[in-house]
Amino acid sequence: MSIERTGRETHILGRLVRDGSLAVGTLARDLGVSEVTIRTDLRSLEERGLLARTHGGAEATGYRNVLERQLQHTAQKDRIAAAAAELVEDNDLIMIEAGTTCAQIVAHLGGRRGVQVLTNSTLVVQHARVHQGLTVILTGGSFNRTSESMVGSVALRTIEDFNVRLAFFGTDGFTAGRGLTTGFAEGAEVIRTMKSRAAESWLVADSSKYGKAGFVSVMDLAGLTGVITDDGLATDSRNDLNNSGLSVRIV
Repeated sequence: MSIERTGRETHILGRLVRDGSLAVGTLARDLGVSEVTIRTDLRSLEERGLLARTHGGAEATGYRNVLERQLQHTAQKDRIAAAAAELVEDNDLIMIEAGTTCAQIVAHLGGRRGVQVLTNSTLVVQHARVHQGLTVILTGGSFNRTSESMVGSVALRTIEDFNVRLAFFGTDGFTAGRGLTTGFAEGAEVIRTMKSRAAESWLVADSSKYGKAGFVSVMDLAGLTGVITDDGLATDSRNDLNNSGLSVRIV
């Protein structure tokens, strides 16, 4: 993807955060490109679950705070998601928890066959619909608009019915000392339940999350198989993670 196209996509998503919907003609005039180019950009963004195309334009697929998170640290999140996807094999059984980085994993599973995904994330569904080799099971439950996720007792009971090889989690903050944290108590319950049903549990989080602490403690990092993060993580923070006994993957 060229820098020019990256800039256009950032502009398009930024406008969706602000306005909620866009017209192809307006975007073409604002960016100084043809409407054909804009339609190509919109198609690419839709395939990644970042928007929904409409007749003559596009609209946001989720709430604006989710779009705002998708615009933050995009390159790092994509590298992390790609590295997580490399762990997934054909005919695998996996769970994916809510979060923008977690959802991006599915965008990198296009070459896999027979993969079954259990998720509480509506963002995952948006990414997965273009990959015919994936079977997606949505937990059900109470819809949380802020996180685009399903939570509560129904979601937890569904998760408890499945056993998988891999589970992937996001976070609002993590440290070697405080472990995995989140700002959302019901989200913490989902993570703990998924962890209990998985042979391996991986945290996928960009380096900006390290050193931050959410309101709710989820689990110690020792409860995870490993962490996948980006190369913006400071050396002393890397050492802290390595000393915790985790498998640490820096991308």
